[in-house]
Parts: sequence; C-alpha cells; structure tokens
Amino acid sequence: MQTTISRPVTFSGTGLHSGQEVCVRIRPAPADTGILLRRTDPAGMGAVIPARWTNVVESRLCTRLENGEGIGVSTVEHLMAALAGCGIQNALVDIEGPELPILDGSAAPFVHGILSAGRRHLDAELRAIRVLEPVEVRSGDAMARLEPAPALEIAFSIDFVDAAIGQQGLHLHMANGTFVHELSDSRTFCRLRDVTEMQSAGLALGGTLENAVVIEGDRVLSPGGLRHADEPVRHKMLDALGDLALAGAPLLARYVGLRAGHALTAELLRALFARPDAWALEVLDDAALDSLPGAGLEAEAVMPLRATA
Repeated sequence: MQTTISRPVTFSGTGLHSGQEVCVRIRPAPADTGILLRRTDPAGMGAVIPARWTNVVESRLCTRLENGEGIGVSTVEHLMAALAGCGIQNALVDIEGPELPILDGSAAPFVHGILSAGRRHLDAELRAIRVLEPVEVRSGDAMARLEPAPALEIAFSIDFVDAAIGQQGLHLHMANGTFVHELSDSRTFCRLRDVTEMQSAGLALGGTLENAVVIEGDRVLSPGGLRHADEPVRHKMLDALGDLALAGAPLLARYVGLRAGHALTAELLRALFARPDAWALEVLDDAALDSLPGAGLEAEAVMPLRATA
C-alpha cells in the first residue's frame, strides 16, 4: 500500500548555497500525489513543482527542480532521500524560499522528523519501477549504471587525492531501514581549497564547519571529525538515493556509481526512461513491499540518530 506522513512536521534552517533562512513544512497527501514541492514565499508565487526527474535542471553541486516558468527549488536531494528512506511516497512540501535547508549536512534531521510524525497507509496499491535491462551513462572517469535486481541496492566508489578521503567503496541492500541506520547521518563534504572557489561563484554561502565535513589533505577540519570512517562515500550513496527517488516510484534495481554526482544520476534516469524495453511498472505484493527502504521502520528508529529536527 502507498503511504503518506501522519501529521505535518516543520524544519527551519539555512540554505547551503543561498545562505538564506528557510522554513519547510511536510504535510500529508492523498494517494497518487507523489511528492509535490510548493514555493510559499512571495518570489515563489505559489509555484508547485512535482519532484520528478523531468523537472531536474542543470545546477552545480546540488539537485534543482524547476517548473516551466523557471521557478524552482534547489538542494532537494537530502529531503528526497529521507522521504524514500522512510518509505513515504506521497507528501506536500511547503518551502518558504528557493532552497531547502542544509540542517546538519545530512538527512538525519529530516528522518528524525518524518519518523517522529509517523506514517499513514493509504488505500491504494503501490507500483514500483523494475529495471529489466542494464542502463549506463558516463562522463569522463565517472559512471552511473542501473542493473536488474530483486530490490534496491546501491554500490558506490569514490577516489580523492586527499588522504582524509582517499579511495572508498560500499555496497548496501537498502531494505528495512538500511538507509536510516547506515547512511542518513552522513554529511555533505568538500575540500577546503574548494570553499573559496564555490563562494566566489555564489555557492556555499551558508556552509559552515557545522553543516559540512571540510577536508584539508589528511585532516578533517569539522569539529568531532567523521561520523563514519567512510562518511564521504556514505553521503554519496545518500545523495544517490535522493536523486533516484525522482524516478517517481520506488526502484527495483541495483545502482552502481563510480565518482558519480547529481548530474550523472539525473542523466541516468533520463536514459532509463528513454528505453521502454529497460523497465516496467508493476504492482508490489507483500513480499516486495517488505523489501523497500523504510519498510518496518517505527518511531523508535529515530533514537540512534545523532541529529534532531
């Protein structure tokens, strides 16, 4: 069955790239609504933007969605990952600004709020997108691929010259709360030498050592160090889940990313849906429902999380 959030939940914070303060409110929605983002600030003019791959536009260092009039919302990936990872398929998201808040740099605050609010089952069948044939896209030395698999898996590899990151790889089956417990608290990261470049380009204006992991060579500059020894690759997997959630339905597939980012995952979804032979929409039975991210999670699952809403 499809789900929505049981009651509204609100988050406030600073946009990572805009530096603007923003308030976000997630509200319940009927079956077959999907995830709808609504700009409630004056500049947004009430624009409603479905969180779908067809609305992704080119942007640096985040995922941005826009409607046909060019009104959009940036940095949607952490919220989308939290909704998918908590098993929420339908929600109305009111946003008082052009960008979602970065909070602590991870999806954990969103997860905490969503699970604390609870989920409500809706009287409607849930359909998923089953990948039938491999689909792959490349850009330079980066690659993203979707392969057939019984349920969602994510495998990711990264390679940085900075010793504090280096080579990292991880492969996880995403069923039954894996996202919440293994990935959701992993924060966005960057190298110190990139910060000045980003800010001169009008990006990362809201970034701090408290909402991002900042690396310099073999040192982690953010207070407290890493939450996981391989936190950077875990965050890349978090981002991948959020970007894959823009497919519009749960994916039954294995995602493989090598140095991939938001733009390449968006290109991968476009490549998938351009091939009708590579995917099929199917109604999920009870066994398939039990294999989805978020299946079986209860409010108690928020207890181990490091961050709160």
